[in-house]
Amino acid sequence: MPPSPAPSGPASPTAWDDAELANPHRSSEKAGKVRSMFSAIAGSYDLNNRVHSLWQDQAWRRYAVKTADVQPAEHVLDVACGTGDLTQAFALRSPASRVVGLDFTAPMLDVAREKQKGQPKLAAEKISYIEGDAQKLPFADASFNVVSIAFGIRNVASPAAALAEFRRVLRPGGRLVILEFDTPRFPPMRWFNNFYCGWIMPRTATLISGDRSGAYKYLPKSVGTFMSREQLLAAMSAVGFTQTTARPLSLGICVCYKGIVPDAPAR
Repeated sequence: MPPSPAPSGPASPTAWDDAELANPHRSSEKAGKVRSMFSAIAGSYDLNNRVHSLWQDQAWRRYAVKTADVQPAEHVLDVACGTGDLTQAFALRSPASRVVGLDFTAPMLDVAREKQKGQPKLAAEKISYIEGDAQKLPFADASFNVVSIAFGIRNVASPAAALAEFRRVLRPGGRLVILEFDTPRFPPMRWFNNFYCGWIMPRTATLISGDRSGAYKYLPKSVGTFMSREQLLAAMSAVGFTQTTARPLSLGICVCYKGIVPDAPAR
């Protein structure tokens, strides 16, 4: 299904100013600004993802589904699901019996639900979308076998609180899979990525979306000031995940993280 066109109407309010973008993770208003930002770009979000990842974003999601190692009849929670790309990938490409997509931006969920209508019936019937906060998940303890979050952990006001919630709702043996952008460590790729994400992408993505929220200025700044791979792995371990790994994709532009909930000790 082709992406929805950018919404027409009054310009969206500015979510970020230049001073805040020096380190957006320090803003006390980060949660509200992120919601405003994603509301403003929901209609053109998929198109910009495809174009500016050079169509690699879907390959990264397929890798995340494979990494999750979903078994028949398992339940999957996709947090910060946005327009539902990873949610739908789990429904289409895994034997999960239930896939829940959760996001706190209603316009993104509106797009996800429209896309759900175009999915094969068996996959679409697995999916349900819920509006909610990654830091306070509306689910009982040990409700899911897999929790995923794609390009969303750095947008949460408190990543540590979100990671603790992911641990809480996972069953023993459950898997957490995180996709997140990173700064490539191979110097030529790092120089190219910094130029592309810092100069080209903010201009072309803003042109495509007609956005005035500062969303595509926020993206490179939020990546460059977020936790390192080592820090995120340590944060996962701190809330109880074991066997934590970080696999660079596309020469380190994206990283796929995984952590396991230990099995319950024998009595």
